[in-house]
Amino acid sequence: MPGGLVALLDDVSIIARAAAASVDDIAAAAGRAGSKTAGVVIDDAAVTPSYVTGLSPARELPIIWSITKGSLKNKLLILLPAALLLSEFLDGAIIYFLMLGGLYLCYEGAEKVIEKLGGEKHGKTVDDVIEDPVRFEKERIAGAIRTDLILSAEIMAITLNEIDLALWWQRGIALALVAIVVTVLVYGTVGLIVKMDDVGLHLAKKPSALVQKFGRGMVAFVPYLLTALSFIGTIAMLWVGGGILLHGTHEIGLHGLYDAAHGLEYAIQSTTGALGGVLGWLSYAAVSALLALIVGGIIVFVLHKVFKLGHETGAH
Repeated sequence: MPGGLVALLDDVSIIARAAAASVDDIAAAAGRAGSKTAGVVIDDAAVTPSYVTGLSPARELPIIWSITKGSLKNKLLILLPAALLLSEFLDGAIIYFLMLGGLYLCYEGAEKVIEKLGGEKHGKTVDDVIEDPVRFEKERIAGAIRTDLILSAEIMAITLNEIDLALWWQRGIALALVAIVVTVLVYGTVGLIVKMDDVGLHLAKKPSALVQKFGRGMVAFVPYLLTALSFIGTIAMLWVGGGILLHGTHEIGLHGLYDAAHGLEYAIQSTTGALGGVLGWLSYAAVSALLALIVGGIIVFVLHKVFKLGHETGAH
């Protein structure tokens, strides 16, 4: 009996060590994958503040919380199971779903650029008279969650591509870890950004003249920050959307656009010295955004001029 008990304990210890090693592998894989999604995370953080710009300050955090819950549902209830099923049974189909998401980002980004250049607006904006604030708020939340779905799909796809875990449940845990950390990071940051003016007003009432000055500076800075983030968000959608299309066409065997974009990147990188890396990357991002603007512009024309469809996200 003692020998059997010792053998059992040995077996338990082996299982425990294997489980611990699995946890370490999952954590390491999630960390590597999370670092690879940094660009898309920044894009997501840049896009989201535009959905609360111009609305009542009292509704900003509730709206962000609603978007946060929607983002978690996107990642954990829709994208995670879909990613696991695709990776298990239809690994080659992932690229086509990514390209559909890329087309949507191209469309969204191009539509915003066209509107900024004086083109026809589609859906209510914060500059219009809002007759039903509750409905308008719901539309903006829905628009934010739809855009989040595309960006979250890209994050999950990058994560899935980066993790090297054989078992489906390990991949699932790694995906869930990245999803939760990214969501908290993005929407926590967004919450801080949109409440900066309230913090500034609070500081402006403090006895210290220096603190008051700093608070007033924060209040004055917020509108410029939100305008900049709105601009960055539009550029980000075009950059990410175009990049998805370039990568996707390359993956399915159409190499021309991808090779041309990387050829330009390498040419600039090799001829600009110390700044080569940055300028090369910027050239590739610019080509991606230009491609997205062209493709998105075509989609906007077809949807709004040919099929006469309106855009009712209310997210402009």
